[in-house]
Amino acid sequence: MGLQLQMLGTGSAFAKNYYNNNALLYDGTFTLLIDCGVTAPLALYRLGMSFNDIDAVLITHIHADHVGGLEELAFKTKFTFKRKMILYITEELAHSLWEHTLKGGLYQEGEISSLEDIFEVRLLHPLKPQYISELITVELFPTKHIPGKASYSLYINENIFYSSDMTFEPSLLLHLVQERGCRTIFHECQLSGPGEVHTTLQELLTLPTEIQKNTYLMHYADDRDDYLNQTGEMTFLEQNLIYEL
Repeated sequence: MGLQLQMLGTGSAFAKNYYNNNALLYDGTFTLLIDCGVTAPLALYRLGMSFNDIDAVLITHIHADHVGGLEELAFKTKFTFKRKMILYITEELAHSLWEHTLKGGLYQEGEISSLEDIFEVRLLHPLKPQYISELITVELFPTKHIPGKASYSLYINENIFYSSDMTFEPSLLLHLVQERGCRTIFHECQLSGPGEVHTTLQELLTLPTEIQKNTYLMHYADDRDDYLNQTGEMTFLEQNLIYEL
């Protein structure tokens, strides 16, 4: 069995129909959750799954649609499933995640006072491919999103680019396709308005046709259907469908 991708949600931060843009990556024996936003617990429940079906979680940046479900994940794995979830994260994000997002809800005197008390923390180092499982490697690329806040996109198995929230970086995409062997791009897409902290559909439409053909759009708004015939050669990712990679 090769890699499979299943989107728990494909929506932007404020989408209601499509849930938060979080994904499950399967290799047959190992399941990685990419980001865990506010809607992740409900999305898993509606698939007949729980956090106990997941081996590890990887966090790309510290926004609620990417980390808002971690408090529930932490409590469930510690007190219901009696285990620590593996957490893949950079050192910079780990500090922010605990101090500015999770500490207020998870802290319990004498029980939980750090990320390490609730997770098996495994630090990732940007621009260095690292094994997540026997069949999954991930390389983190720092990409621009909110000024002054770290955010990372993923290069999976040396041939799949999975963007976090990011502004348009055509030079990075061209580099990955032309020099690194990238054959599939899963890219966030703001359908309308200026792309101040996101990549817009109009920007992605400037990519060469051959790249567009291998590009799937995610992190879109609830008015997605208004754009079904306006995405060039690109395709919208669908929530819950399993994609063979």
